Amino acid sequence: MRGLGTLINTSTVIVGSSVGYFIGHRIRESIRTIVVQVIGIATVIMGISNAMDTHNLVFPLVGMVIGAVIGELLHIEELLEGFGERLKKRFAKKSDHSSTFVEGFVTATLLFCIGPMTILGAIEDASGRTPQLYIIKGTLDGFMSIIFVSIYGIGAAFSAIGVFVVQGLLTLGGTGIDSLLDDRMRTELFAAGGFTVLAIGLNLLEIKKIKLGSLLPGLIVTPILVAIFAR
Repeated sequence: MRGLGTLINTSTVIVGSSVGYFIGHRIRESIRTIVVQVIGIATVIMGISNAMDTHNLVFPLVGMVIGAVIGELLHIEELLEGFGERLKKRFAKKSDHSSTFVEGFVTATLLFCIGPMTILGAIEDASGRTPQLYIIKGTLDGFMSIIFVSIYGIGAAFSAIGVFVVQGLLTLGGTGIDSLLDDRMRTELFAAGGFTVLAIGLNLLEIKKIKLGSLLPGLIVTPILVAIFAR
């Protein structure tokens, strides 16, 4: 069944978020903090690992620089935050960590929607095969959503919308995406994704606040650069 993996992944985020919402307050603050730090460290390592797979650092570097400029000109980060603010006004209560609602929504959404497993999982999901990658990814996302909701409040739970929309659209175009990308383009795309995943990790560790939304166009620019200059 096409799209089954997306439904599974969305469901795990909803379930994990529900658990975090109802029992997260019972988790000691020190435990929640250290778990987020561990997740942040793991995210940094994953980002570095993905970025190091590049065959030529120039492609993801230039692609992400150009993409970041485009992202700033298009105010993508502000658009994401605006969407989060609208959700907050509609659904958040004063007791629901409302001050961190938007941060939780943006951080969780981008962490769950960026990376090689998202794209490769969409291609696998589009084929109708058992969506093993999305099952694995969904399990990880579910556990992380428990902690994110307990830290940021209900805002992180709305990342399920992003997972459903982004992975659903990628799955619908999964066969087409696979045909457009050759191995080199795919490699450099994942390396560029590593830059973004690394930025998420730095944000989680509160080392440096990076506009994650502004980095997103780089994921499109990088494989285009490879298509133009690496052939």
